[in-house]
Amino acid sequence: MNELGYFMLWAGIIFLMMRFGCGAHVMGHGHGKTKHGKGPPEGQSTEGLRWTPPADDVDPVCGKTVSTETAKPSVYDGHVYYFCSRDCRERFEAAPEQYLTGDDAKHTTAQPENEHV
Repeated sequence: MNELGYFMLWAGIIFLMMRFGCGAHVMGHGHGKTKHGKGPPEGQSTEGLRWTPPADDVDPVCGKTVSTETAKPSVYDGHVYYFCSRDCRERFEAAPEQYLTGDDAKHTTAQPENEHV
């Protein structure tokens, strides 16, 4: 019975340390600087910086118009490209410069929601 008391004592101490101490970030509480210990630095806001994909885009490999919900995406040079199949995506990832020429090099599907181009 004495062992059970020691176990309960240590379990309580560990719980309190995780809940209120330096282990609080593991439980999602942090040190009170920002919500959940994450977020932008003081004075900066992320309001209005939400990105939404377009409904349709053109596969740069085969030229098909694809729905972005069912497409196979890949990121290259900070831009998201959508593909009709895994094969097209793999061909693009092997040699992206081959498929990005002229207007395609300026391909920008990643635009903030509040910008209009």
